[in-house]
Amino acid sequence: MYNVAVAGHICLDLTPALPLGIGMLPGNLYDIGGMASRPGGCIVNVGSALTGLGLAPKLWGAIGEDDFGEIVLREVERMGLRTEGILRSPEAHTSYSIVIEPAGMNRTFWHHTGANRSFDGRFVETDGTDLLHVGYPSLVPGLLTEGGAPLENVMRRARGEGVTTSLDLAVVDPDSAIGRLDWQGILDRALTEVDVMSPSVDDLTSALESGPVTSEQDLIALADELIAKGVAVVMVSAGEDGLLLRTAGAERLTQGGRVLQSLGTEWADVTVFVPAKECDEIATTNGAGDAATAGLLYGLAAGLSPTATGDFATTVAQRWIQQREVTAEELAAASSV
Repeated sequence: MYNVAVAGHICLDLTPALPLGIGMLPGNLYDIGGMASRPGGCIVNVGSALTGLGLAPKLWGAIGEDDFGEIVLREVERMGLRTEGILRSPEAHTSYSIVIEPAGMNRTFWHHTGANRSFDGRFVETDGTDLLHVGYPSLVPGLLTEGGAPLENVMRRARGEGVTTSLDLAVVDPDSAIGRLDWQGILDRALTEVDVMSPSVDDLTSALESGPVTSEQDLIALADELIAKGVAVVMVSAGEDGLLLRTAGAERLTQGGRVLQSLGTEWADVTVFVPAKECDEIATTNGAGDAATAGLLYGLAAGLSPTATGDFATTVAQRWIQQREVTAEELAAASSV
């Protein structure tokens, strides 16, 4: 199996237990449940999901030298994840998100960027790494200075060492300073150095300022836009509508670092639609997209077929939503397809 690293956004997720129909009227007092705290963000979510699948990814990110930073570091270590690449900045607060997730509903975030502003990828070491996944540049402003030069640089440096590069996005708030950046230009620049992408529909439409997605052909058009910009393997997740896996031709795959080079021609010019798996219970939707990304990266690293990889990505997302581990039987079944 290949060596994997995950870099980019990290935060502390604070999730109050909220009853369905909770109000927001000024001056009122509402009775709610306890507060759950958990390290979150791309590198923790993807990293913990990959760890549960038997990999041991190295994490690269930045937190503050504050109480929240102590909590993040302690909990990440307790989760069995590698922390030597998580640096602490004395000048910044640790990033945090207040997750507004009333019972049975999708979540909303109140987010503080914090130390992610200082992360520009320069201290990421790719020696000994076969697959580098970078997550949420819209929440890591240090990667976006000079028109996205730091993001491009970390990917180019990795690819120069034969590393397969992967990128995931987060929703871009159009009313924020980040939302006013030239995202078409940032992606045009970065995606020449990106081999794999796994955004959601909302991520893409907010970054590309695209129209609504109402059909499978709309999903294909979004994926093809990324492939035209240089990406080899694209997975676009559409929540309860499932996901699309689409790839470039064989020549582009051979240029995709050690992981993609090993896949063979069955991965060339592929289009796979996979329906979402039903969940008999919903513990959380927070991090489900990262779980699907982990399923994709595992499938690539394990040499699964495109169909098995897409199906496995939905399985990992389902298990995350249910807060259950992927079973040995499910791993074995994915490998046999």
